[in-house]
Amino acid sequence: MPKRFSLPCLLLLAGLGTLTDALGQFTLSAEIRPRAEYRDGFKSPLPKEVEAAFFVEQRSRLSAMFSSEKFDVYLAFQDVRNWGATSQIYKSDPSLQNVYQAWAAYKISSKSMVTVGRMELDYDNVRILGNLDWAAQGRSHDLLKYQFKGERISVHVGAAFNQDALTPEPVKLAGTFYQVPGSYKTMQYAWLHKDWMKSGLSVLLLNNGVQSTSDSVVYFSQTFGFYGTRKLGTIQLEYDAYYQVGRNSAGVELSAYMFGTNATFLKDGPTNLTLGLDYLSGDRSGTAGTDEAFDPLYGTHHKFYGFMDYFYVGNPHLKKGLVDLFLRVKIKTGKKSSLSVHGHQFFAQSRISDESGADLASSLGTEVDLLYVQNLAPGVILNVGYSRMIASASLEFIKGVQNAGSPSWAWVMIGFKPTLFVSGTAQESK
Repeated sequence: MPKRFSLPCLLLLAGLGTLTDALGQFTLSAEIRPRAEYRDGFKSPLPKEVEAAFFVEQRSRLSAMFSSEKFDVYLAFQDVRNWGATSQIYKSDPSLQNVYQAWAAYKISSKSMVTVGRMELDYDNVRILGNLDWAAQGRSHDLLKYQFKGERISVHVGAAFNQDALTPEPVKLAGTFYQVPGSYKTMQYAWLHKDWMKSGLSVLLLNNGVQSTSDSVVYFSQTFGFYGTRKLGTIQLEYDAYYQVGRNSAGVELSAYMFGTNATFLKDGPTNLTLGLDYLSGDRSGTAGTDEAFDPLYGTHHKFYGFMDYFYVGNPHLKKGLVDLFLRVKIKTGKKSSLSVHGHQFFAQSRISDESGADLASSLGTEVDLLYVQNLAPGVILNVGYSRMIASASLEFIKGVQNAGSPSWAWVMIGFKPTLFVSGTAQESK
């Protein structure tokens, strides 16, 4: 645990522990998750003369949950570092050490509550809002959220207003200019979900305000759409569609869309097969006054567009959009293990032209991902992965790489998530 968190954490946990018997339940848990990666073309092809990367990154988290009849409190502290990032004897530490989550929820009734603080947002298939658990640092938001949960219907409404710390208290007396990259200045959303016997449907409306660094104007975009599931015998269907309007961060008018669908063929045997399509619009040439490139915003993009993160994970790929035809096969290799094989065929949704104006092929490449998962013990999971990208000339062009090698990526990750301590008895809300 980071030294600067050690004393506050211990005092806080000790204080909460003394209250559990009288007020509710206290749970203390931890996570240790190192991941070794060999990157030879991850996110972008590497020129043949460039050396591949190898490193070990570790996430360490300590989480505490206090639950009572009228309120809950959750705290999660984390340390994210590369092995060897500091010397053995050091006084400075470049690693990430922060409060990943810190929220409190007041229970208005047995069906509704209000939550305030720093928290994950993880909805539906995590297309638009996801916790980005694959990344060691994860993704969390600072906001106020109301939630209602009935027998078959759920409603969440959230609102956030961000401010940077360049002019901190006590001298911050004027202005709300916000220039933290990769984040919004203000955001509001509403999520509604309804369940039926063999299907479910969610509707999401999200208003995203981003402050321009050029003119200080806050430009707003609106994303709205739906996500649904349906079981037809031994086939599980999944589908989603979203549309974006408003303005992007540069003030250009938005008109973008995406849709996705897949079918999983469930069998009694050890193998499941999924076929699907993701279609995200790209910016068209000749429409300078309109941006047609869909932005999946704050979703967990690693889940969808290939494990090598060539698209949307900090990679706008020249706003060319994406058409992804994919096949996923999951094979049970034992009672506690499985092997998954994913195949992707990628295309640009909008036209690609080189420097001379000549059109390039829309095909971007083919990716194959292998993932082996083994449950070694309760709370201990081993993951081993290997991916290969067969990049097209068009992909190398939009990535700005010449004389590229054959992109590949291999990794091994082991996660330990023990429950360290449980005290008290949880009480039902009244």
